Amino acid sequence: EPLFRSVRFNMAAERYNIHSQLEHLQSKYVGTGHSDTTRYEWIVNHHRDSLASYIGHDNILCHIAVAENESKARVRFTLLQKMLQPCGPPPEKREDY
Repeated sequence: EPLFRSVRFNMAAERYNIHSQLEHLQSKYVGTGHSDTTRYEWIVNHHRDSLASYIGHDNILCHIAVAENESKARVRFTLLQKMLQPCGPPPEKREDY
């Protein structure tokens, strides 16, 4: 019986610890989201992170340039343009009361 209580307490403590670590990460890094992050915001962050990765890794950029038969500079420019609105314009906000 006492062992079971300590295990239950440890699980609750771990859950609290994990939750506080997640909150810390969410406050530190924009892309991790938070409880109020909309689906659109999360998708935009994901797309921008992907595009930034493609631009930052020269081998991937070369691969895309060869596949599209474009220069690396043109592909980089196109990817940078896509970062402005990678998922189209934001949806209209609903006002719920």
